[in-house]
Amino acid sequence: MWALAALALLGVVLLPILRRRRGVIEQVPPGHPDAADPAAYGFVPEEELDVRMPGPDQDLLDVLDLVQRTQDYRAAAQLLAGTEKEGELRWQRVQAFAGAAALELQQRPGGVHETPGGQWLRVWRAEAPKDPGAAAVQAEFLVQQAWRTSTPGTDEFRIIMEEARETCGQAALLAPGDPVPYIIELAVARGLGYSRPEFEQLWLKILDRAPHHMGAHLAALHYWCEKWHGSRELAMEFAQAAAARAPRGSLLAALPLFAVFEHLPEVNLVRGFYHSEVVTKAIHGALHAVHSARADDPVLAHVRHLLVFFLVRSERWGEAMQQLVHVDGHVGALPWTLSTDPAAEFAVYRALAVAGYEANGGSPATLQR
Repeated sequence: MWALAALALLGVVLLPILRRRRGVIEQVPPGHPDAADPAAYGFVPEEELDVRMPGPDQDLLDVLDLVQRTQDYRAAAQLLAGTEKEGELRWQRVQAFAGAAALELQQRPGGVHETPGGQWLRVWRAEAPKDPGAAAVQAEFLVQQAWRTSTPGTDEFRIIMEEARETCGQAALLAPGDPVPYIIELAVARGLGYSRPEFEQLWLKILDRAPHHMGAHLAALHYWCEKWHGSRELAMEFAQAAAARAPRGSLLAALPLFAVFEHLPEVNLVRGFYHSEVVTKAIHGALHAVHSARADDPVLAHVRHLLVFFLVRSERWGEAMQQLVHVDGHVGALPWTLSTDPAAEFAVYRALAVAGYEANGGSPATLQR
């Protein structure tokens, strides 16, 4: 349950952005990964890697455990009520609760003599109809259900998405300053095929409330990628514009790296692509964002994980190792969650980074922490 909850947490808003697995590394770096020993660097063994989240949020994990064990929603309601509306953390926690309920329902669909999973969310919504947290989690739950259980374009899919849109509206009315209901609606916009004017009207509501929200920008980025037939130019234009206006300390400077990753299949056959100017600039922007961000920024781990992917492929071993020092132990992030075994996928890249680092003179003694 915990492992599945982790994939739900990071897969629903961000997974549509990076949904296609990108294949294997084309060339073996200096050294051999089989000879690498991550344990020598204090890295966590593969079997102990935590696939629940990209980084620690112990309050969330404790509450999720309590809610799922007791089927009592009150701890979830209290946690969301005390989470800042404009920040990234509230959005991630809403996804986590919705994902946990969706996966419970998937595992226990219910029947004549069995209560369906996720009953705590239904009770929460029924007993606290004016709780904006309950409405937001319900809206996100519906979005996840639509993508998980039905096919886009079908009547069933549209019906669930329309219900999600209605619930987003209710959540927005209950919490006028909260951007989360509108961020959830970005997935509805993609599912229902909002026109460009409809999307831009929705996007303005988000910008009015949280103009530098990274999660919102990632969801919007996917709309541009999918709505306009995967246009690399439009997606990159959106990402670069957001990065250019990002204030110091914002992780929006890393957005172009996500845009590049989304369109890797279009350019993956180009020799030396990972050393190209477009990738180098995107990596530079992401590294700058990481160095400028607050240490407790909830999105920081997401960017670090994606940097590990690109830095390894670019054979920038020392820089990849520096990112691994910060994120090792947690693998519930893209791009690893695209794999059926995120821990194994992460471990491969980690071994490549260690092997390349050591082949170029690095050692546990030389790695700065």
